[in-house]
Amino acid sequence: MAKQLTEPGMTVSLVESLQKKLDYDELMNCMRCGFCLPACPTFRETGLEAESPRGRIALMKAVVDGVMEPDHAFETQMDHCLGCRACEPACPAGVKYGQLIEQTRDAVEDHTVRHRWWVKSARKLAFEGLFPHPRRMRLLGGALKVYQKSGLQKLTRSTGVMNMFPDHMKNMENILPEASSAGVVKEIGVRHPAKGERIATVGLFRGCIMDVMFTKTNVNTVRLLTEAGFEVVIPDEQTCCGALHAHSGEAGGAQKLAMTNIRVFREAGVEWIVSNAGGCGALLCEYDHLLHHDPQWKEDAAWFASHSVDVARLIVEHGRLPKFELKEDESARITYQDSCHMRNVMKSSDAPRKLMRSVDGAQFVEMVESDRCCGSAGIYNLTQPDMANQILDHKMEHAKNTSAGYMITSNPGCLLQMKLGISKSGLDKEMQAVHLVDFLYENMTPGGNG
Repeated sequence: MAKQLTEPGMTVSLVESLQKKLDYDELMNCMRCGFCLPACPTFRETGLEAESPRGRIALMKAVVDGVMEPDHAFETQMDHCLGCRACEPACPAGVKYGQLIEQTRDAVEDHTVRHRWWVKSARKLAFEGLFPHPRRMRLLGGALKVYQKSGLQKLTRSTGVMNMFPDHMKNMENILPEASSAGVVKEIGVRHPAKGERIATVGLFRGCIMDVMFTKTNVNTVRLLTEAGFEVVIPDEQTCCGALHAHSGEAGGAQKLAMTNIRVFREAGVEWIVSNAGGCGALLCEYDHLLHHDPQWKEDAAWFASHSVDVARLIVEHGRLPKFELKEDESARITYQDSCHMRNVMKSSDAPRKLMRSVDGAQFVEMVESDRCCGSAGIYNLTQPDMANQILDHKMEHAKNTSAGYMITSNPGCLLQMKLGISKSGLDKEMQAVHLVDFLYENMTPGGNG
């Protein structure tokens, strides 16, 4: 008999939680047609039905219907899902799989006893003590900066201290960007006027990890937006988007964060909420679903979701296209790795490509399976390193075939994963991974419009 996921006597309550939280109508929408199978990264790697969206939905329904008990195997299959949501565009019935997997994880997280004490402590620290508090995140960024700049990082590497950690954590430490204790508001301030005639006033969603690990990208986003005709406001009271909470079974925490962000951006009087991270943006544009059970927030959440947009799409569809000209090289091949959430949830894949093709001197090369997940998926590459590395290895085969000098992406997690892939593949001298915003800003001609 399979080992139960929960302690004796708790299985019924887990089933009840699943029955309460899972959208049964959405479960029934799955026609079992199998169109999702070739779109699913884990199914492509294993060939196992249980590792597919159709298989996972069948498992969810079997538990809710009382056909099977939720055991360790059930939780493992839910954990193995990357949450890339590539199955959704492939589904002829329009099943909202992403919502189902998040509802399931939320129920499981309420009852699981698999987490060791230190895992529980780490989750509590991250989800409650760090991510929701920008000030604490900046302190963490400052501590990382000291580690990187003081010589301590060199010392830990030279003495072999990093060898005490698993390979995937050691590899990630090697490619971490330079951290910051400042953040974008401290760097450049809260309000920035448009260059030329103002098209609209937009609010920049700065993110939590984004603002301490990729401060420069946030700064460049503001400069790119003002050049395109937008006045930019950066509300300082905003907080974490809640994406990592939602993906990790912490729906309650995600909802609280959403409420704060909705209030703050509403009060700022902006016309758009713009993001430069696909993972954040995908949840921002689904705040309406996240809070649809709360009548007090339903209307404002719907407004927020419908006005959340990726920076590339905002510039292409509503802004004045700046002039871009490759500065460092006379010519260069560039390619693009889609952010899964930006492509599959935010429906923004054409805009980044249009911007890249507008750069004079750059030759855009489409990478085979650029729409496939790179294996980052939030913290998936830390929690499921074996599967993440398999997916990344296949990704790098396609990347190498492009012969591109720049691997461009629009999400910080994807960017780090591609940096890791470039390093592991020995392509450091041939290719560099760059965020789309940074690439565009570094090659922008100020005052010029295409």
